[in-house]
Amino acid sequence: MRNLLNFLIKYNYWFLFLLLEVASFILLFRFNHYQQSVYFTSANGVAGKVYELSGGITSYFHLKTVNEDLLDRNMWLEQRLSFLENVLKEKGLDSARLYSMERLAPTEYQVFKANVIKNSLNKADNYITLDRGTTEGIRPEMGVVDANGVVGIVYKTSPHYSLVIPLLNSKSSISSKIVGSDYFGYLKWEGGDSRFAYLKDLPRHAEFNLGDTVVTSGYSTVFPEGVMVGTVDDMSDSHDGLSYLLKIKLATDFGKLSNVRVISRTGQAEQKALEAKGEE
Repeated sequence: MRNLLNFLIKYNYWFLFLLLEVASFILLFRFNHYQQSVYFTSANGVAGKVYELSGGITSYFHLKTVNEDLLDRNMWLEQRLSFLENVLKEKGLDSARLYSMERLAPTEYQVFKANVIKNSLNKADNYITLDRGTTEGIRPEMGVVDANGVVGIVYKTSPHYSLVIPLLNSKSSISSKIVGSDYFGYLKWEGGDSRFAYLKDLPRHAEFNLGDTVVTSGYSTVFPEGVMVGTVDDMSDSHDGLSYLLKIKLATDFGKLSNVRVISRTGQAEQKALEAKGEE
């Protein structure tokens, strides 16, 4: 206590000076309009910069949540688009009457959230590991997509993890078609650049243009019709000359995979069982 008193006595002139300075500034900015406006303008500028920095930091830490929300929204829109297109075809309606329909909810498949915890790009047979398994309802032969398009198919599962065969795997073969056409082929990756795959066995009489959109055909138990695959980047003839070989620029960027969704089609098990009996 004595040391504190000695310190205050020793520097009392400095404390008195600081007190008078504070009082003078208070009086200056309180009773002079010009100085008051300058003070508030400067204070608001500094506060604005602080809030901007704080908001940027907060937004950064919420990017994962925002990305998941966008992925869910994109999946919902894809479901709605596919469902409404099928309704239009069945009822013979044109797109002008689309918005007069009642709100319809897709019931063809369920969607499960998952995160990529392991990925590879530079192998002949790449695999992806997800942090969800049978405990969360994931099972083999379910489709996997991200916000941009098709990722692959679930290959094996454990209680808490899943192994996925992506498009970038020699075993992958996805039935796909060009939007606006009922002709379909099979999407295969030939190795090399992870941005491209090839649509094979497309009939010679099929019509298409460079830049056309390629989607899943729906002719399988895995993916519903209309899930984005990519766009036509180049074309050539197949080795036998009986069909087209289209170079497809994939919609999914496999180098940036993070959040994905696993699709479970309603009636998948029943369809596979029936098809297996037909092959006996």
